[in-house]
Amino acid sequence: MRFPALKYDLTASLVVFLVALPLCVGVAVASGVPAELGLITGIVGGLVTGALPGSSLQVSGPAAGLTVLVAETVQRFGLPALGVVVAATGLLQLLLGALRWGRWFRAISVAVVEGMLAGIGLVIIAGQLYAMADRPAPASGIDKLLGLPGLAARLVSSPAAGYSFAIGAGTIAVIVLWQRLPARVKVVPGALVAVLLATAAAWLLNRPVKKVEVKGLLDAVQPPGSGVFDQFAPALLVTIVAFTLVASAESLFSAAAVDRLHDGPRTDYDKELMAQGAGNALCGALGALPMTAVIVRSAANVQAGARTKASRVLHGAWLLLFAALLPAALGVIPVAALAGVLVHAGFKLLPFKQLGPLWREHRSEALVLAATAVAIVTVNMFEGVLIGLGLSIVKTAWETSRLHVETEEPPTGTIRVRLTGNATFLRLPKLLDTLEALPTDRVLELDLTDLRHLDHACQTALTTWVERHNANAPEAVRLIPALAGRN
Repeated sequence: MRFPALKYDLTASLVVFLVALPLCVGVAVASGVPAELGLITGIVGGLVTGALPGSSLQVSGPAAGLTVLVAETVQRFGLPALGVVVAATGLLQLLLGALRWGRWFRAISVAVVEGMLAGIGLVIIAGQLYAMADRPAPASGIDKLLGLPGLAARLVSSPAAGYSFAIGAGTIAVIVLWQRLPARVKVVPGALVAVLLATAAAWLLNRPVKKVEVKGLLDAVQPPGSGVFDQFAPALLVTIVAFTLVASAESLFSAAAVDRLHDGPRTDYDKELMAQGAGNALCGALGALPMTAVIVRSAANVQAGARTKASRVLHGAWLLLFAALLPAALGVIPVAALAGVLVHAGFKLLPFKQLGPLWREHRSEALVLAATAVAIVTVNMFEGVLIGLGLSIVKTAWETSRLHVETEEPPTGTIRVRLTGNATFLRLPKLLDTLEALPTDRVLELDLTDLRHLDHACQTALTTWVERHNANAPEAVRLIPALAGRN
């Protein structure tokens, strides 16, 4: 490797390491698993996925977007089951990549993906507000939102909860203010600075506050239990599909976004899906968190001047050195500070800038986005995404089945009805209303020449209407061309 490229990659890797460190730990804590498992996933994302072909500059690791799914899985099946789910997700991603299905994930509606991220962001924000107050969060998304007034009352009545919440709020304030500083200062990530300042404040003020629990890297490893999959096979299969769908879509959408940030080689989506699969299979074997490509780290990598994949491999090496040499450093970090980092990350998942233009230009897409987000909050992650996909398909079917019915009714003579577009069952009520309103004492001519598609439901309905009309009217309907010639 040429020295100039290595110089840029080395600098970028340090920046990405500093960005990834608080996020790896924060995502793990928010998911209800040992903090070290987040570091393990970050290490695998750098050393393994980072070395494989696919996307040259995007960085993988534990993502806030999967926090909700991981927490639900751990609560429902226990921590030993997480390795089974993540390993199976990785193997499924490897299979899909080998079958060259990676490109098809790009066919998922952007509105569904944005709605998915928005729903995840809302659940993360609501859940981490409880963590900022050192309080356990309710299990479901809707209960988290409904419990916020009670949490506010708790902050007023409990000085300890108010102090912890202040640490988290201060962390968010530092991250937001740090973004307004000059570029040379922002080389140091705001999230890292905020966590360091929150840790220092908690130590100087010497007030009781919940800290991150430290087990050590090897002690935190949770290989999959042998009997977990057999015991919960049906439910785990659904969970695996959910992990695969969300992790793959998030990674490949991230790859498309990162490709817009640089002029280097474009992403090979099938190879990138296989790289993600290899990483997740290894993370599952270690019982760690699932990984995705993460846009925050990837953007930091590009903006720091990375030239090759060496930067993301090196960032994994720095995470490994930290976890091996300084694991006790995690034990002094207040959980409220990491919760503040996740609340800020949750807000960044909300599509504030996109929603306005989307509503003005594509209102139906905005409705799909909102419905997906609401479904994720009120139901659960997997079913919310399925609801969003279903609505997107219905919307697309409705928009593509445009049927224009034009009627020419001269005072005397033949009434001509011209159909153009696509006649599907979705437009059948409109079509029949028009036809049944026509007079029965005039010659009718139904022109189907410009009809691009006529589905079976419409063809059957037209045949029935023609037969009924001809039986009750003195004049027969003329069809151009005959229905038998349409498909």
